Amino acid sequence: MSIDFRNSNTLWASVLAETLHRLGLTTAVICPGSRSASLAIAFAQHPAIEAIPILDERSAAFFALGIARRSGVAPVLVCTSGTAGANFYPAIIEARESRLPLLVLTSDRPPELRDCNAGQTIDQQKLFGTFPNWYSELSLPSPDLQQLAYLRQTILYAWERSHYPVPGVVHLNLPLRDPLAPIPQAEVGAIADRFPSHFFDHIQGREKAKGEREKAKGERRKAKGERENPLLIYPSTYPPIHPSTSRTLLIAGIDQPIHPEEYCDAIAHLSKTLNAPVLAEALSPIRNYASLNPQLVTTYDWILRDPQWAEQFAPDWVIRVGEMPTSKTLRRWLEETQPLQWVIDPGDRNLDPLHGRTVMIRRSLPEVAASFSIENDGGNDGDNSQEQRQYLQAWGEAERRVRRSLDSTLSQTETFFEGKVAWMLSRSLPPDTLLFVANSTPIRDMDWFWCPGDLRIRPFCNRGANGIDGNLSTALGIGYRQVESAVLLTGDLALLHDTNGFLIHPRFGGHLTIVLINNNGGGIFEHLPIAQFDPPFEEFFATPQNVDFAQLCATYNVKHERIESWRQLEERVSQLSGEGIRVLEVGCDRKADAQWIKTHLAAILHPHQE
Repeated sequence: MSIDFRNSNTLWASVLAETLHRLGLTTAVICPGSRSASLAIAFAQHPAIEAIPILDERSAAFFALGIARRSGVAPVLVCTSGTAGANFYPAIIEARESRLPLLVLTSDRPPELRDCNAGQTIDQQKLFGTFPNWYSELSLPSPDLQQLAYLRQTILYAWERSHYPVPGVVHLNLPLRDPLAPIPQAEVGAIADRFPSHFFDHIQGREKAKGEREKAKGERRKAKGERENPLLIYPSTYPPIHPSTSRTLLIAGIDQPIHPEEYCDAIAHLSKTLNAPVLAEALSPIRNYASLNPQLVTTYDWILRDPQWAEQFAPDWVIRVGEMPTSKTLRRWLEETQPLQWVIDPGDRNLDPLHGRTVMIRRSLPEVAASFSIENDGGNDGDNSQEQRQYLQAWGEAERRVRRSLDSTLSQTETFFEGKVAWMLSRSLPPDTLLFVANSTPIRDMDWFWCPGDLRIRPFCNRGANGIDGNLSTALGIGYRQVESAVLLTGDLALLHDTNGFLIHPRFGGHLTIVLINNNGGGIFEHLPIAQFDPPFEEFFATPQNVDFAQLCATYNVKHERIESWRQLEERVSQLSGEGIRVLEVGCDRKADAQWIKTHLAAILHPHQE
């Protein structure tokens, strides 16, 4: 038990930290400031919590987000009073939209110093609006045991709300009076001897508590005579799922599961049981466990650009797991064909931006997959089953043809083309690499060009709000102190938007390789109609910055290397061992890259007709 009895603030903060430790907290990200001193001291001095100091609050918040995204467990994020907390806002929005656990502690002036022109004071009540799962302002620190019990139980509830029933942000505002430094107060030190030794004994760690909840749930089911995995996983008013339904399609959308192999196993089980092809988004782990599911389709964006194939493959019924895939081509096709769609998601979100004929299945993927088995797949004979097999075979033939043609075209592309960077990473990265993909063009390059394989690469992305802010810091959080090396695939604007992330470099444990596609501007806009209108396109949309990245990296003492050939890039990304941060800069022409797909589309779809 690590309790600091020097004064009311240190006692309050150390009880808070000890409670969180017992609940499972391992990491606290601390931004500097005077008002938050007692919190910084409590986390820094706790033997079982790693406290990480980061200067820039926006970078710190995204770094914490990266830790949460990789682990599924909330880190603590601490700042001082005033505008410091406002800089957390973009990451809090992303955490909300991505359903990531995050516990935010903002220090504040006490009530008597508010609304009276006291320095570094703003209204911090519900600073983040409706984005947190829960908000509360704690009472002022007190050495009273009843108040300390209130603090302990409030923190326990805050931790629960950050993880359950839906992970998200919890914001606690902490007013603190002087002394802010750990100056002793005799009356506080006097209670050390009568502080209860059993004060924290009832607190259970998250995994233990979860295990006990699942055990109790199983016992209740058993007592009621229920099946562990009932087939009826939806309200009885919904039409039943028939595995024999014809023209059935699975879509593995954007998802970043904590246990990717279990996730891929469940998708494979559904696919095999339903005899259905799987359209696999590159921002889920599916393409990187390809041997688990031989029925993958990874070139669907290309296939569906062909009008005849788009009509031929129109499904009657779709099961989708995860968020809607990146591909606009796929979205437009689903909107036009209007299949009955079942979306599997255990959370509370509406995951249908197309407003189609959609039913939400509020269960986990393993639960749903377990409800389908060979024994209840009784409809595999007859016309529907035959049509489904033909449907699967047709998708498979199209996938093989387009994948072979696409790979051949890319292998023969000698000039630097940003799409080939993603393609090469999929074939060259070491097994188990942690890959963070920045938004805008890199996300789309992944979807269009990432090859299926068995390298168990774990892709991550900030697709909650789809912003370019915080990508570097999030990637650093994902790779921090990991055995596996991490890679960030990013464009130049996204990297420039978060260069303060490099400030953690002297303390960064682990390895991050940044593959920087430098096309001097926003390449994503080259694909949009606005690109035809210049001016103002180049100045106000493409926004070239003309930054020398070698000099920028030197400022932060980060290794930098310009890539001059595809062979050089392949050699560098296949060797990721080491410590620290390095940047591999690949120069590309964004206008030529935008034209590449238009130039090669027909030959890739129908190579023998060219």
